[in-house]
Amino acid sequence: MKKTSEEPEFSKLRRIFFPVHRYELKKVIPMGMILFFILFNYTCLRNIKDSLVVTNTGAEALSYLKLFCVTPCAIVFMLLYAKASNILSNEKLFYATLSPFILFFGLFAFVIYPNREWFHPTAATIASWQAQFPILHWPLALFGVWSYGVFYVLAELWGSALLSLSFWQFANQVTRVSEAKRVYAFFGLMAQFSLLFSGILGDYFSNISDKVSPGVDPWQISLNWLMGTVVLFGIVTMGIYRWIYKRVLTDKRFYDKPALPGVKKGKKKAGLIQSLKTIFTSPYLGLIAMLVICYGISVNVIEGLWKSQLKLQYHNENDYNTFMSRFTILTGLASIIMLIVGGNILRICRWVVAAMSTPVVFLVGGVVFFSFVLFRQELTNILVQWGTNPVTMAVFLGAAIVIVSKSTKYALFDLTKEMAYIPLDEEMKVKGKAVVDVVGGRLGKSGGAFIQVALFSIVSSLAGVKATYYQIVPYVFALFILVCILWILSVSALGKRVENANKEAGEA
Repeated sequence: MKKTSEEPEFSKLRRIFFPVHRYELKKVIPMGMILFFILFNYTCLRNIKDSLVVTNTGAEALSYLKLFCVTPCAIVFMLLYAKASNILSNEKLFYATLSPFILFFGLFAFVIYPNREWFHPTAATIASWQAQFPILHWPLALFGVWSYGVFYVLAELWGSALLSLSFWQFANQVTRVSEAKRVYAFFGLMAQFSLLFSGILGDYFSNISDKVSPGVDPWQISLNWLMGTVVLFGIVTMGIYRWIYKRVLTDKRFYDKPALPGVKKGKKKAGLIQSLKTIFTSPYLGLIAMLVICYGISVNVIEGLWKSQLKLQYHNENDYNTFMSRFTILTGLASIIMLIVGGNILRICRWVVAAMSTPVVFLVGGVVFFSFVLFRQELTNILVQWGTNPVTMAVFLGAAIVIVSKSTKYALFDLTKEMAYIPLDEEMKVKGKAVVDVVGGRLGKSGGAFIQVALFSIVSSLAGVKATYYQIVPYVFALFILVCILWILSVSALGKRVENANKEAGEA
């Protein structure tokens, strides 16, 4: 982890595009590969989970799923993870976290989905229940395809458990702040190529309707290939992780602490209750959690409305997944550009400047999208003259705004958030990060979901029929603006604490 005196300074061009020393490639490339495979899997799972749930129920059902299923499961996961961290080394904890996911996704593609009619209630049964209890329309729709809901929950948790928690916790333990300013953007750059790869692969496997024999379900073939790739990449990820522990962290140039990260020592660790008490009373972690929660609410309300338009435009799983795969490719390209820009912002500017970019972009993009949806009727004649319609325009305008917002999030929000953890002690990096990223992230999305579920329920009760996004847009828009303002204020407050913590750690 020390820079040798004979190393030459970077050239001006290299400082912009590749500020990594040659000897550091032994550490940086395999860690970037782990992030590549984890993000590839997450992107495939994210597109598929939406294809399964939105096309078979409706985008409105996502709020119920996030609130009543994803959030409780995230809390249970956090408690189990915090307990397991007292028992297992970090290496074994990583394997124990990853293995159940790849096992389920393999079973889903090759066992559960082919036999879904046996596992699920009949459509007629669900329809009769919905007629009797209209206020429960969306929860009953989810129950009718419950295995898709389980897939959705685990796909959501993959992003929290493997991407936000396991990888970045490991990176924060073995990287100093001075190194992070150079190599974190490179990690992100490698990872964004996974968006391109997963988008291209998803697009290819979703457009096979004319390549399969008559009577064969093309979506089943798509699932087999995509989930087979997810399982394979999960196994490869564990192999690379093992190699880093054996060949990289034993090299003093990369890790000069007495023991490997997470290896159990003689000192007894704090109990789970005591650890959680310490974590929940930390103002520093509380501000990081506020950033995560505000992001979760903001992206939830924007994507919920956008996906309701996608449902109207694309009616089956393969068409939906094809669009999402192409959307992923564009997101990857935009993220690569933003990471090059963002990496230099991280090196040149203060932490607070880089961290402030994401909420500002979300606020501007959200105002544009919500305003379009609110005034869609007034714009119909203009759109017809342009040869389009409000639904198509909402789909592509929403896609453009989400692409810009997410590329900024990947390039700056994720990296600045992870850098904020580095000055913390090992207990906070492991258990504190589990609480903030897993539970905080889910609370953010479930917070937005709770507001939407409450509004859906109120409108459904008053009207006696199921409610849709169009009927609750004005209220959600107001919530979105308030959350973005709170996000900006939280970044400002955390920025002062990050700078002070880095000074105390000698990393300013």
